[in-house]
Amino acid sequence: MVSGDNQLVGCGTPGAMTNPDAMTNDTTPPGSAPAFPVQPGPLAFHRMALTTGQHGWWQPLAGTALVLTATAVMTVMLAAGTEIAGELANRPPDSEGTATWGDIGDTALALLSIAFAIPAVLLAAHCVQHRPMGTVSSVESRLRWRWLAICLALALPLVSLTVAVQALLPAPAGESGDPAWAGTSAFLTGLATVWLLVPFQAAAEEYAFRGWLLQAVGAWCRSPWMAITPQALLFAAAHGWGTVWGFTDLVVFGVVTGWLTIRTGGLEAAIALHILNNLVSMSIAAAFAGAFASDDTAADMDWAAVAIDVPMVLLYATAVLWVTRRRERANGTDVPGGPNTSSAPPTPQTAAASRPTGYMDPAAEA
Repeated sequence: MVSGDNQLVGCGTPGAMTNPDAMTNDTTPPGSAPAFPVQPGPLAFHRMALTTGQHGWWQPLAGTALVLTATAVMTVMLAAGTEIAGELANRPPDSEGTATWGDIGDTALALLSIAFAIPAVLLAAHCVQHRPMGTVSSVESRLRWRWLAICLALALPLVSLTVAVQALLPAPAGESGDPAWAGTSAFLTGLATVWLLVPFQAAAEEYAFRGWLLQAVGAWCRSPWMAITPQALLFAAAHGWGTVWGFTDLVVFGVVTGWLTIRTGGLEAAIALHILNNLVSMSIAAAFAGAFASDDTAADMDWAAVAIDVPMVLLYATAVLWVTRRRERANGTDVPGGPNTSSAPPTPQTAAASRPTGYMDPAAEA
């Protein structure tokens, strides 16, 4: 960590300096559709909404409205489609008269509706902020798959151990009896559903909170902590109110993953932990009858479960930071973020200097 505007900044490949030329490399042939201008010097992740140097104060608000609206529209379309299909298939209705598809089917629909946040966020970045969609993923304007794989490897043993220990805890008050086996067919169907959709659901929550919201606030505030705090609180609130312990656990998760996102320069570390956290727990739930019908979420955790989960999250952050620092040293950047990383917004002049060949300024054309 360094002082000033550069603190908590990661840039480029985790642990390495971003090559400014890599962010301005032009592959757009003359005469083709214009590419968005990109700031030649790498910005901190939470400041990436300022990439073009022409950001308006209103754009985070308008973009957030578009994210919410687009997600709602896609969800309504999904609900309408499944309702029509339910009528045709003569599916039984629930208490509200909506067609149901069983525990596994309804869970699949819920996961898919959350996953719609990914295209909604990318659409807002493109259409409202006029910046490359990849800047929501990382400071390299792309999802760094190799770094994501490393983070998955770091998270897997910690998440698995945490879930195993939590399974040994006494059942919460009001719950009794041993859970029944779901059956081979139901287990395999549930497992396939979870493994197919949970990665998109978990990634969508990261794109919405650690991606869009972090950068929306970061467009106004240089301080990384000012960008981290609101999204962590909203992330916890989005899971509903269960217990004070559950809310606290979700806030800690949001703060730590927000910090890792800025420190490593991308969403990969947060996505890896979130995917495995949901994937392992829901894969186990698929084995038991009625588990998918439960309304319990992380917001309903008791103090004992939180006492196990929070240290796991902190250990994961420590492991990611350790690997990041090793990669920094291997690439000759001992200072996190390096001297070329900045929280300061680019000027139109510096952004213009990096516009690809063939870029035409819409204002100039007008």
